[in-house]
Amino acid sequence: MGLSSLRTEKAEFSLKLGAAGASAPRPATYKFSFMNPSGQRILALDLGRRRIGRAVSDPLGITAQGLPTLPRRNLASDLAALARDAREYSIGLWLLGLPLLPSGEAGSQAAEIRAFGAKLAAATALPVDYWDERFTTAMAEQVLRESGASLQKRRQAVDRLAAVLILQSYLDRQS
Repeated sequence: MGLSSLRTEKAEFSLKLGAAGASAPRPATYKFSFMNPSGQRILALDLGRRRIGRAVSDPLGITAQGLPTLPRRNLASDLAALARDAREYSIGLWLLGLPLLPSGEAGSQAAEIRAFGAKLAAATALPVDYWDERFTTAMAEQVLRESGASLQKRRQAVDRLAAVLILQSYLDRQS
């Protein structure tokens, strides 16, 4: 039995188990993120007002790799750049970090992310999923601070690392 069939069985089992009453609500999942033989990937976004942190999965959906941070300009240019990413990396799913409140409820920032997600889905004809991003930026900043990176390097890397943390936690939950 090859790795892809093992991943397929594991993904199907996880989906059935999650639907049978997990203790915490789970975001919607897509089978093809692990079962797509064409190797389509997931691209995670950590949307900020000035920058978009980006991370892409490997074709098997096991690991997350950071991509260069995308400076935000305007909606049209942001969507065009992300559409280019979708083609370049064979994206099959967008994963957007959803900034929930500490209580777990969605606030105004979450509504803005969902609105952007709807525009991204319309612009690229790809599905969008959301993942709880609470504390990922703080965790990324802590990792970078502990690494001894200068303040300038931390500012350049924090959004990318936050996107990696969002995607890796999603992938770990799916497997």
